[in-house]
Amino acid sequence: MAERSYRAVRSVGSVREGSSVSDALLNALAEALADLVTTIDTCDEDVLDPDTAVKWLENTGYLLGRLAPRDRRALSALIRRAAAREPDGAWRDDLLRIPESFGLDDDEHELYCDAVERLERRLVETVRDVDPATPVPTCPGWTFADLVKHHGATHRWMEHLVRTRAAERVWSRDVPLEIPDDPRAYPQWLAHSAEATLRTLRAVDPDTPMWSHGADQRVRFFPRRLLFEAVVHLADAELALGVEPRIAAGTGADGIEEFLENLPYYSWIAEPVAALAKGSVRLTARDTGAAWTISFGDGGYSWTKSAEEAAAGVEATAGDLLLLVYGRHRADDARFGLSGDHAALDAWLAATAL
Repeated sequence: MAERSYRAVRSVGSVREGSSVSDALLNALAEALADLVTTIDTCDEDVLDPDTAVKWLENTGYLLGRLAPRDRRALSALIRRAAAREPDGAWRDDLLRIPESFGLDDDEHELYCDAVERLERRLVETVRDVDPATPVPTCPGWTFADLVKHHGATHRWMEHLVRTRAAERVWSRDVPLEIPDDPRAYPQWLAHSAEATLRTLRAVDPDTPMWSHGADQRVRFFPRRLLFEAVVHLADAELALGVEPRIAAGTGADGIEEFLENLPYYSWIAEPVAALAKGSVRLTARDTGAAWTISFGDGGYSWTKSAEEAAAGVEATAGDLLLLVYGRHRADDARFGLSGDHAALDAWLAATAL
């Protein structure tokens, strides 16, 4: 074990100081984790107390379970890669069992569907007994009735798209939405709409090609998109009621990346971004250590998942950064740490406002 740990630390040390997270670092961390898990799981009782071993493995499982589905699958691939570097034998076999034991190979599509189901349940419970005429400050001009109606219509639209395997854009106005006449019935209608969408999504091969309004032109695009629709609109409702949104760090980070991946496909955002003067913004998540650097200007736009030099920087938890990206928090809120050219950040946020 000591030799393996030394190899992992040596690999980490070879990564250039101050660089973004490199393949070398990711592979070294995955190898170190795999070695530790396997050693603890297989060591003799006289070396490590069994209760301590179980507690450590349970805590590790809990932490890994908080990762976004795509990160879980990525970690699984890294661990399998680390195992492949070992010679055939019992140690390699034990390493290969780690992804399954921690559920890292669980179906990404189903994980997103499960996450949507949990969020929709929370959203319905949050809005169920609220006066439909209550304003939603983060969506100027909207009431709770408008918020729930919009979100329910999104479910009906996406369910129709997936069920019919749409090959081209279908407008929501051309989909039977079955919106109740009484706004007080909207929460239950939203619940039924979400149930129908999830039934349809779970019944279809996620790799099925079809039209989507984002980068991924397959069925698997939709549960991920719906998850962040739910995250943001639940936050809208909670903020209107004076409740601080609770967004898991992994979910917040995944949401930022989902937004940045799909931005070029949203014409109402892509066009203002293309008109921006040259600049750059770095987002840094305090709770996960993840960073994203966004560059724009001269009609172009790009981003990297790394901490690079940028004209403006903003730090906060991943969840708060997600709500900043979606315009639900203001950059001058005390929860954000700002650096550099504030004008560059303000221009970016104004151009990407939803």
